[in-house]
Amino acid sequence: MSYFQSGAQHTPSPLARLRVRSNRPVLHPLRKLIGMASLCLAGVAYAQNAAIVNNKPIPKAKLDDIVAQLVSQGRPDTPELRTAIRDSLIMQEIFLQEAEKTGVSQQAEVKRMLENQRAEILITAYLRDHLKKHPVSDADVKAEYDKLKSQQGDKEYKARHILVEKEEQAKLIIEQLKKGGNFAEIAKKESKDPGSGINGGDLDWNPPGTFVKPFSDAMVKLAKGKFTEAPIQTQFGWHVIQIDDVREAAPPPLDQVKPQITQELERRKVQKLQTDLRAKAKVQ
Repeated sequence: MSYFQSGAQHTPSPLARLRVRSNRPVLHPLRKLIGMASLCLAGVAYAQNAAIVNNKPIPKAKLDDIVAQLVSQGRPDTPELRTAIRDSLIMQEIFLQEAEKTGVSQQAEVKRMLENQRAEILITAYLRDHLKKHPVSDADVKAEYDKLKSQQGDKEYKARHILVEKEEQAKLIIEQLKKGGNFAEIAKKESKDPGSGINGGDLDWNPPGTFVKPFSDAMVKLAKGKFTEAPIQTQFGWHVIQIDDVREAAPPPLDQVKPQITQELERRKVQKLQTDLRAKAKVQ
């Protein structure tokens, strides 16, 4: 009878014993590796997100964008600021999820509001892209600066005025001034210009180009301390003008006004684009 036939217990070979010993404990390190990988993936998820609300992630980039906007406005980037923004985003997401559950997004009025907002965002993005492709150059800014300087003239005038509705009123005021009346006191009582009237008609220092042409033409003809002996008519009414002083113009340096000039030139580019697109559009 052979060994197997005898029913005697089989003694595993050394190689078999090695396999038996190695098969059982291998599962524990494998489970540990899987667990560690899961933790790593969870860590990456949390690193990429500011928070996860009901399994919906709030990207960290969204929080960073808001922080960047506030920092550009002068706010310091602090842990407290980030915590406050994170809390706000979490609450926003909670409300958003609840709103979606109730189906308010399907309401006609809400759909119209969302469509309007979408249109505004797209148009803003389109205009931003257009200005990026057709930027205002430094040469454009310099040319506009020189043009404005030439229009403003080489002198500045410290003027006062009294504004009234009728020519006869202005003539009566001129008669009072000729008799020695105080210009500032009369302006406080009679001028209908709310900006300068309370200050005795004072318009401060300005180049002629600041004012409408009939006003500036009369103003530049006056000598220091003199007033117009005839009323001056503009679209605002009838004026009596007095010059307190004259000085050489000192225009601001280009670097100081470059942002304002650039903004104005960009506005003109957008206006031209609007005109061109409107002309090409088929409107029925």
